[in-house]
Amino acid sequence: MSTSNIQSAPGSVVHAHGGGSHTEQLAAGDLAVGVVVGRISQSFDFFVFGIGCVLAFPAVFFPFASELDGFFYSFAVFALAFIARPLGSMFFLVVQRYIGLPAKLTITLFLLGMATAGTAFLPGYGSWGWAAIAVLAVLRFVQGFSLGGSWNGLASLMAIKAPKDRRGWYAMLPQLSDPIGFILAAALFAYISASLTHKEFIDWGWRYPFFAAFAINVVALFARLRMVVAPRYVEQLKERDLMPSPMGELVRSQGDNIALGAFAPLASYAMFHLVTIFALSWALLFTQQSVPDFLVVQIVGAFVALPCMILSGKVANRFGRRTTLAAGGAMIAVYSGWTALLLADGTMHGYLFIIIGYALLGFTHAQAAGAVSSNFRPEFRYTGAMITSDLGWLIGAGFAPLVALALARYAGVPYVGLYLLSGAIGTLAALWFSRRSGGLPND
Repeated sequence: MSTSNIQSAPGSVVHAHGGGSHTEQLAAGDLAVGVVVGRISQSFDFFVFGIGCVLAFPAVFFPFASELDGFFYSFAVFALAFIARPLGSMFFLVVQRYIGLPAKLTITLFLLGMATAGTAFLPGYGSWGWAAIAVLAVLRFVQGFSLGGSWNGLASLMAIKAPKDRRGWYAMLPQLSDPIGFILAAALFAYISASLTHKEFIDWGWRYPFFAAFAINVVALFARLRMVVAPRYVEQLKERDLMPSPMGELVRSQGDNIALGAFAPLASYAMFHLVTIFALSWALLFTQQSVPDFLVVQIVGAFVALPCMILSGKVANRFGRRTTLAAGGAMIAVYSGWTALLLADGTMHGYLFIIIGYALLGFTHAQAAGAVSSNFRPEFRYTGAMITSDLGWLIGAGFAPLVALALARYAGVPYVGLYLLSGAIGTLAALWFSRRSGGLPND
């Protein structure tokens, strides 16, 4: 086909080489593949550590504590990554300005892989004593720190390039990686725990999912690098003002938008850990269910979340992202009132809590990412989307298992619903204020 027949389409980049030219399409669909592959690896890594906090870490690293206190200590270590994530984002923004995005991404994903592999090889408290706990905490902090630095702007670029009438659909696609990552991690743990005795699992079996996470990180590294080193990608980032901006200037001029962006996905993030990590700890502490059986129920719930996410994308295309996210927040608020009944009334009600929770999570989580990114001025959109994501996960999810377990144990199961309700209120309030300021167009 001759160049005279090539039309410049939206989202295409035209490059000239030695007097000739060719068109390279960088469509939203192509970007979606890169985003989903990369995020599945992150989600798998994330859930491997989270499930490990429930099934292995209390016995391996905190054998001196009661079973309940062991969970508390493990969840405290779990939260370290969310504290470290925004710190890593800010640090690697500076690094990116000096060495470029591909080199930064290589360093961060290498660190992430090393921290994951280090956890797999780490001796327990019985061998190293308190040093084992200290190293575990450091490795978890490094995981979060490097994850913050792995931001590459692909999701933001995809959102910009998506057709206006399909933005809800493309906002949903990257979020599919979270239930998929959980399914993979939970299935692996379920298989290993069902195949081994409890002693074998605690001695060495729990380490295998961490080895798998390391291998997947290596694959994801090359998949991401292949995308971000492409000239078309770099040019598109520059063209769309998706380059790092000074953090100080961002906070001074866009502080309100940062706050709104952090609180908008709160309902989704609160629900996220309640039906995954917390629910598993609740089942082990307060019921007689076997680990493989309960993990299977959670896997079923994650599969239920997938079509609900697809439905959310279609609903958002028709009624708007803001309306869809607000509807999801309202449903989670109603659902929070039933949390006590579903958790406390027996196995079947506990299963309903999981399945219904995953359905609502899928519908809401599909539109939660970058919910108010359109508020930011173009030159701040790359950094603004990154820091709001970090803060949203920190506020809404980082301490969710720890807080929910403490409420269930010391205040009563009904108070777990209050945590969900507070998240829903945060989401609805942020969307209301964002609407008044003109953010998150309902398109």
